[in-house]
Amino acid sequence: MRIVDIRETAVPLRSSLANSGFDFSEMTTSVVAVLTDVVREGRPVAGFAFNSTGRYACGAQMRERFIPRLLRADPATLLDRQGNNFDADKVLACMLQREKSGGHSERSIAIGTIEVALWDAIAKIEGKPLHRVLAERYNGGRSAREVFCYVGGGWYLPGRTIADLQDEMRRHLDSGYTLVKMKVGGLPLDEDRRRIEAVLAVVGSGSALAVDANCKFERTQALEYAQALAPYRLRWFEEPCDPLDFALLAEIAGRYSEPLATGENLFSTQDVENLARRGGLRSDRDIIQVDPPQSYGIAQYARTVAMLERHGWQRASLFPHGGNQMSLHIAGGFGLGGAESYPGVFGPFGGFADDARPDNGHIKLPERPGIGFEAQSGLYRIMRELAA
Repeated sequence: MRIVDIRETAVPLRSSLANSGFDFSEMTTSVVAVLTDVVREGRPVAGFAFNSTGRYACGAQMRERFIPRLLRADPATLLDRQGNNFDADKVLACMLQREKSGGHSERSIAIGTIEVALWDAIAKIEGKPLHRVLAERYNGGRSAREVFCYVGGGWYLPGRTIADLQDEMRRHLDSGYTLVKMKVGGLPLDEDRRRIEAVLAVVGSGSALAVDANCKFERTQALEYAQALAPYRLRWFEEPCDPLDFALLAEIAGRYSEPLATGENLFSTQDVENLARRGGLRSDRDIIQVDPPQSYGIAQYARTVAMLERHGWQRASLFPHGGNQMSLHIAGGFGLGGAESYPGVFGPFGGFADDARPDNGHIKLPERPGIGFEAQSGLYRIMRELAA
């Protein structure tokens, strides 16, 4: 049993979407295929993943360091104790050889994308959906049947009107979602308040709306927004500042009683632990949103979850960022609070399987082996060509 090859390709998103800080017109993402010599249903098993969204393709690091390390390794050193499947912890350790501590995002995304693709292969070899494999390893065998999902939307787009924004939110509610998220910080506060109030007129209450500033704000603007948002009693205020600015984050938490959400721009267990210790977050209401494919992958994410539990956090307060189908399985397998969906944006990388339908804000977990990209036709065309 061995890894035969690992392939990567960079795919442009070609999107005019923008958040408070940047647009996605140059954004690319890496798609990875891990090819094995294990045969299931008459074909060699291949595992797939992509590096979530919001960070650029990272194939150069993969091809220069991480893929050669895995292909040079003695195949037996990458297998589990029984020799029946690959061991994600051993694969992660192999990729981390000769890597200096710190500087995580330079390598964590490249490593994490390969590692998640390996998990797709691991689950296919076992003939199980990934969420069930993760539940057996990391959640005492307790696998959910469905996962709560919210919609990431409300982007800034050229020429977009408030009526257009309201129409988008109506579509999300009509399709079965119960919580929507919109961008803030890309316009002056008064204009953003008008946008928020327009969306609230559609969704009905603050509990059905979250806002996302994408780390745009420094102290004065962050506190102004926190004060302005407080009367709306929103579901959460996401990324109000740099998540490593622990003093400012703690100050915001001290002044803003409603939930905060952050963590998607942290890429190591150590950084998330510093956030838990010094960021002033409140484990009874706030949300931590680490992105596993961008943070060394699922095996390392399990260590992050265990660390947060030692600091008093419940899994219901953890929502993996982005990732769509990948994060759906992770949330279901680990028993987390929910996952994020991007229907209709980011081209083939948005949304779930073609037959997935939200019902009262929940997505039923699939029973296909692995992650199930094969049922996401637009994305699987890219993956199938890469593996051919």
